[in-house]
Amino acid sequence: MSHEGIKFVRAEEAARPETPKLTGDAIKPAKIRVDKTGGTGMSITWADGHESHWNFAWLRAACPCATCHEEREADGREPGVAKPKPTTLLPMYEAPARPVEVTPVGKYAIRFKWNDGHEAGLYSWDYLRNVCGEAGSRE
Repeated sequence: MSHEGIKFVRAEEAARPETPKLTGDAIKPAKIRVDKTGGTGMSITWADGHESHWNFAWLRAACPCATCHEEREADGREPGVAKPKPTTLLPMYEAPARPVEVTPVGKYAIRFKWNDGHEAGLYSWDYLRNVCGEAGSRE
């Protein structure tokens, strides 16, 4: 018995309206700018003319690797929403998310090596455009 195409989801996820995935020129970057030095984030102008901007904190919290994805799903968080900080008397300082390396991956993705040591996520153009949302920017 084959179970291909079957996906088990929680009730909250099942209640969300399904948004169509973008394809073609919508997921083809025309211009990519990563402001690693200034620390402002990444901007992409897509082949269809749409522009997207994400700050580094959002990108780090939206890491698409399996570990981060499963952790977000378990907590019920959307991509880009940081995990809550534990409440303590003296909170530890945490440096803002910044990439120490940025590497293109073929013609389909970009990889960040973050200042917290994490580097497992491949941010595909498809993933980035589809999490961009209607507003067109994440700041």
